[in-house]
Amino acid sequence: MQLDLFRLICNFFFTFVWASTFSPARPPAIPLAVKSPYMSTWLEVGSDGGSGGNLAGYWPGSQPGPVAGRNGAVTAWVGFIRVDGTSYTWMGDAYVNGAAPPLVTQDFFEYTSQRSTFIMNVAGKVMMNVTFLSPLTPTDIKRQSIIGTYLSVTVTSRDNANHNVQLYTDTSAGIYAVQNGVANHKSFQQTQSEFNADYPDDAAHWGNWYWSTAATSSMTYQSGSDSTVRQNFLSNGALPDTQDTNFRGISSSWPVFAFANSLGSVGKTPISTLYTIVHAQKNAIYYNGANGLVEFFYKDWINNNGALDHKIAVDSLKAGGQDYLTITSLSARQAFGAVQLCGTPAKPYLFLKEISSDGNIQTVDVLFPAMPIFLYSNPILVKYLLDPLFENQEAGRFPQTYSLHDLGANYPRAIGHPTGDGEPMPLEECGNMIIATLAYAQRTGDTAYLSQHYKILKQWTGYLVQEALIPANQLSTDDFQGQLANQTNLALKGIIAIEAMSVVARKIGNLVDAENYTSIAHDYIDKWQKLGVVRGANPPHTNLAYQDRDSHGLLYNLYGDVLLGLNLVPESIYNMQSTFYPTVAQTYGVPLDTRNVFTKSDWEMWVAAISSPSTKSMFISKLANWINTTPTNRAFTDLYHTQTGDFANGPFIARPVAGGHFALLALDGAPTAAYGKRDEDSMEREFIV
Repeated sequence: MQLDLFRLICNFFFTFVWASTFSPARPPAIPLAVKSPYMSTWLEVGSDGGSGGNLAGYWPGSQPGPVAGRNGAVTAWVGFIRVDGTSYTWMGDAYVNGAAPPLVTQDFFEYTSQRSTFIMNVAGKVMMNVTFLSPLTPTDIKRQSIIGTYLSVTVTSRDNANHNVQLYTDTSAGIYAVQNGVANHKSFQQTQSEFNADYPDDAAHWGNWYWSTAATSSMTYQSGSDSTVRQNFLSNGALPDTQDTNFRGISSSWPVFAFANSLGSVGKTPISTLYTIVHAQKNAIYYNGANGLVEFFYKDWINNNGALDHKIAVDSLKAGGQDYLTITSLSARQAFGAVQLCGTPAKPYLFLKEISSDGNIQTVDVLFPAMPIFLYSNPILVKYLLDPLFENQEAGRFPQTYSLHDLGANYPRAIGHPTGDGEPMPLEECGNMIIATLAYAQRTGDTAYLSQHYKILKQWTGYLVQEALIPANQLSTDDFQGQLANQTNLALKGIIAIEAMSVVARKIGNLVDAENYTSIAHDYIDKWQKLGVVRGANPPHTNLAYQDRDSHGLLYNLYGDVLLGLNLVPESIYNMQSTFYPTVAQTYGVPLDTRNVFTKSDWEMWVAAISSPSTKSMFISKLANWINTTPTNRAFTDLYHTQTGDFANGPFIARPVAGGHFALLALDGAPTAAYGKRDEDSMEREFIV
């Protein structure tokens, strides 16, 4: 089926030739190899110094990486193709002995939830389909735990004539071996620092990288200095099957390892070559060690049938149309690319890195906005995220009555905060933990999990009872906006969490606590409406803070009421906010609050999910338009300027909160009432328009 599509595209571009087109959008950055916090390579696209979306002539970059100039750290991934004795570049920007092979012409680009595909024209002679696929298998823990990406290159004749073709790719150099018919090249840091114990960084200081392809008679290889290896291919179309045993630093004569594949005479029948890149860390990966892992992953290519792409596409189109699919399909790899499965088959953990904004591990107020994609794809993943947070605090390693903010300042060192320090967001994190725990239990029926953690959940609820209605001067998850007292949206989170705890108590049979908490929550929500709603405004809306009647903000914490089926907040609040948001919308969205014109894309989708149809459509269309036109050139930022579409202060890059863009899909399967299941026909809220 894929080959038929490739022929169709080839025939189309044989007749009509123009600059590259993009489907479903031209994103700010294109995911290439995105599978974990340490495998996050993107092609920067946006006009702020990006490639415009062309793979040839630009270096891919790790995200966020140590910033080099305006772009991220370079990933030296190179691709050449030789057609009838003439060489061309299809990936990277390599100069060989002072000269660079001419670039192929990119005709078309498309992304789905798992893959990025480039269609390229090589001098009018052959067409290339270059596909990067980072598989997402949320219901298959073994496969999801493998940190690997596929690169598939398919070549066919464009002019219907036969052409003599050779293919070349290289990465940084190391050791060559063949196992079970798979040729792999292993590279690693000579001095290994497990868990980045030497210093915190966005790159892994331990583990091995494996660059692989099929070991066939038409494949040749070489390791050595970049100029020597690349020139051998450009001159001969093949490599001498030799290794450079002078192991050295990456910047010393720039060692590379290359594969060259002779495709022979290429005509109308497409010829495909498959490569894989895998990152293996013995003590940081569920599928323990690298023995057999590389071969398993390489041969597992045939099982990547696009089923998840199809599911996300169908569900997204149903929930919000093509614009919503543009958003979700760009977000999926980014969200899963910020987490890593560890542990054992009997006790898995899913660890999360707060990429770019802080570098913390298991940040609760990053886990929380990312949660919709995990609820949607496999709710058990939420448990795997929560488990280490519960275990640390229930072991007495955080001496506060409220929930901690994260499990450590620097990923992947989950050492906690045994002295009670760390960034304080007490109301925020208590609410997040309670809501997330109940959301998991509702979708899986795991009432035992609620009983297991009831004591500490009750402790955090006690804190909320004392502090939620009138929040003290403190940070919310939007800490870049600074501290603020009496935050309306933050108070709402705490009140919803108290009601959620009533449901928790009822589910485990503690009816006394259940009645107590629901009584408090209903009393608080009545008082909250008097404090937080500006009824004299035209149109009425909630304020940012109780004391500021001229303020407003995205009331995204209202989403928890629907997610859990609590029916705590009156319908009039939903209607009021849906009417209000369009009146303050800017070119690229609705500002987060009145302190500036920045917004958060994750919170916008949370709000869209619970808004009237017209307001939902507004939020979605503005974010999709931002994706297609933003000048930003790094991985999907969730914090941007609603008027210019550029970064806000201090760019957020490749953060897992992109999982929050699945907020609409996470509501499918949520209960209509806290003790029952949501009826499919009641998914659409009743709105006054």
